[in-house]
Amino acid sequence: MSGSYDDSVGVEVSSDSFWEVGNYKRTVKRIDDGHRLCNDLMNCIHERARIEKVYAQQLTEWAKRWKQLVEKGPQYGTVERAWCAFMSEAEKVSELHLEVKGSLMNEDFEKIKNWQKEAFHKQMMGGFKETKEAEDGFRKAQKPWAKKLKEVEAAKKAYHAACKEEKLAISRETNSKADPALNPEQLKKLQDKVERSKQDVLKTKEKYEKSLKELDNATPQYMENMEQVFEQCQQFEEKRLRFFREVLLEVQKHLDLSNVASYKNIYRELEQNIKTADAVEDLRWFRANQGPGMSMNWPQFEEWSADLNRTLSRREKKAASDGVTLTGINQTGDQVSQPNKHSSSLSVQSNTVQSVQSSYNPFEDEEDTGSTVSEKEDNKIKNVSSYEKNQSYPTDWSDEESNNPFSSTDANGDTNPFDEDTSSTMEVRVRALYDYEGQEQDELSFKAGDELTKMENEDEQGWCKGRLDNGQVGLYPANYVEPIQ
Repeated sequence: MSGSYDDSVGVEVSSDSFWEVGNYKRTVKRIDDGHRLCNDLMNCIHERARIEKVYAQQLTEWAKRWKQLVEKGPQYGTVERAWCAFMSEAEKVSELHLEVKGSLMNEDFEKIKNWQKEAFHKQMMGGFKETKEAEDGFRKAQKPWAKKLKEVEAAKKAYHAACKEEKLAISRETNSKADPALNPEQLKKLQDKVERSKQDVLKTKEKYEKSLKELDNATPQYMENMEQVFEQCQQFEEKRLRFFREVLLEVQKHLDLSNVASYKNIYRELEQNIKTADAVEDLRWFRANQGPGMSMNWPQFEEWSADLNRTLSRREKKAASDGVTLTGINQTGDQVSQPNKHSSSLSVQSNTVQSVQSSYNPFEDEEDTGSTVSEKEDNKIKNVSSYEKNQSYPTDWSDEESNNPFSSTDANGDTNPFDEDTSSTMEVRVRALYDYEGQEQDELSFKAGDELTKMENEDEQGWCKGRLDNGQVGLYPANYVEPIQ
């Protein structure tokens, strides 16, 4: 501001001491730094809260994705449950990290914000009231002493100049005595000048010593006043430092999940779920449900019937439930039906046929089975994958080429089963989200980012039929791709 007194003007700072004129400004600046540090700490906590939120979201997405993959995958039994326990752990930990995020923002962040508002008061003209008070206090305490210091500096400068002038006058007088051409009048002037120089030296020295003495007398009061203002600044800074320590301890408590009882329970429960995995139990289950322990509908003598040679039309097949193998035989008339207890049977809506055996017998002639075998194998290719746990494998076997669903033609010379009914579904271009390696011959393999054509919509088991750009047709997991916008 114009007209204000600046203590540092005209005074040369000789050291970095606090007592030097103007060096109190570092203490004043610390008040402004305290306000900025509050902002820095709030930004620090805000960034950490954002990290906690993103981590929680990633845990949830990871758990959802892998839970679906494990449940649809070939793993079974107690090991499957132990594996899925990791996804449950991730979901629970995600909730805890969301709570951490909420505590950081709703408690710690808001606490700093409110304290900063109460501790620092902004002025209309800019700056803070606390800074202005400290600046004025130091300036007032230093002003008298700085004024005397300026007088001392001026007296010292005058004394040193007088000494220099005296030395120069004496040197001229000495040189003039050795000069014979110099007249007595000129010599007298030089001697008078030497005398005046000596008197100036005595006067300036006396003034210098007097101003220095006055400065020494004013120094104790100066130090006392400066100490008083400094202590006020120290008290203000002490409040900030203690508050920061308190806040940092609260942040530490919010971040330290090791002391949270529910966090410990999560991993205690996870450990228990993993330890319950029993290989013997899983092997016993697989033997009973997928191995030699399964029941078998052993071949029995069956009477010939004209209805058994009738081929189901495609419309009749669509009316039946997908994925059900027709093995039971219900004969008409007085013949006794002999259904298998462990096989599924399905009645076809017809006025003449109530149940038709659709399982393929490799020992029958191809002319008797017609296209029934080819269409049945086509459905099996679409629904069977090594990545599906509830899959039904073909029970028929044959060395003939006509029984291979991947051959170029079937027994009746039909085309590739993948080319059937592709026109009934609109083709859609999709992009792979992840790498996938085909587990079976009827599955496609691709890399993340590859584009392909979806030919059929997702079935109930989560698989789609598609075509690569090289023309290869096969199956792929529906959740491994996304439509191209």
